[in-house]
Amino acid sequence: MKIAIFTDTFAPDVNGVAKTLKRFTNYLEQKGHEYRVYAPTSSIGSLYSNDVHRFKSLPFFLYPECRLALPNMLQVKEELIQFQPDMIHVATPFNVGLCGLHYAKKLNIPLVGSYHTDFDKYLEYYDLQFLTKILWRYMRWFHRPMQKIFVPSIDTKEHLSRRGFTKLDIWPRGIDCSLFHPNYNKQLVRDTYHIKEDYILLYVGRLAPEKDVLLLPEIHAQLPERMKSQVHWLVVGEGPEQEKLRKKAPKQMTFTGFLTGTELAHVYVAADLFVFPSPTETFGNVVLESLASSTPAICANSGGVRTIVIDQETGILCEKNNSTDFAKAIESLITNEVKRKQMGVKGRQYAVTQSWDRIFDELIINYEAVLKKKQMVLA
Repeated sequence: MKIAIFTDTFAPDVNGVAKTLKRFTNYLEQKGHEYRVYAPTSSIGSLYSNDVHRFKSLPFFLYPECRLALPNMLQVKEELIQFQPDMIHVATPFNVGLCGLHYAKKLNIPLVGSYHTDFDKYLEYYDLQFLTKILWRYMRWFHRPMQKIFVPSIDTKEHLSRRGFTKLDIWPRGIDCSLFHPNYNKQLVRDTYHIKEDYILLYVGRLAPEKDVLLLPEIHAQLPERMKSQVHWLVVGEGPEQEKLRKKAPKQMTFTGFLTGTELAHVYVAADLFVFPSPTETFGNVVLESLASSTPAICANSGGVRTIVIDQETGILCEKNNSTDFAKAIESLITNEVKRKQMGVKGRQYAVTQSWDRIFDELIINYEAVLKKKQMVLA
């Protein structure tokens, strides 16, 4: 099979969409499928190859990891005609995605898409709620020509169904359990960041308004007095809210910046609890990474995270934006080591069932179904 992927973010960008698509292209290569990726240049350096075509770009203010590019339309057309893809997969609704949409229609190439980000939920964090109707009108227009729209969770599928979207199918995210596992040395992280407190509370993700990261100091403030001196926060990631968060942070909160690979995997294992207040996730890759590391997750009861965390079994789901609720959940597990370890075991058991190969195999089956339907129509 030959797949052309149009996306406004790709590796080495550090976000769920870019990481997922890079894993997918690795899978396609291993399975003998041909692919071409059309993507903007990255702010942190770009991977170039015969299979990855880049366009000059600028950051998009709502989501800087997604960049606004200016594709060379004639060049793209020539390359598509030469490549002759069986399928175009559009992963994002910005300029590069529009380019893929245009040529799928113009060249009569079967078209599928994937929906990764609830931008409507982002608007309220940037005081742009007045754009909601315009956004949904555009998103319906953009996705309407697609034979299938892949979404990461049941929650996202229901969210889009209520907005009039059809042809929805679930494409969840996987986890590399050979990288994220509970068998790392916990003391290494404590030594690296000079942590003396009894318990480590971890956040991993972009430090941005839509992640509700400023709730973390409020959660700490709501903890019982005796517990405040027992916990140390590790905050992994960077973003526009970083300075605000630093100013409000308790003294026992350490900012690590971006971590990847085994460095990140070590941090998950060293943590006693993963605390993730973001209410805007369509899936929540970092939550699955935490469970794979046998670290229970305390998350906002919102979005795709509810697909991953089973309340009171692999973690606790709290009312979004409610620091008191999060603090109570932390206290309940810090003071109950047996339950915390049981949750960790169950989280790991769930994560090992979510292999990337199985998930990508299912995606290829869905591709084949689209192509078969197209052939039947032509026949």
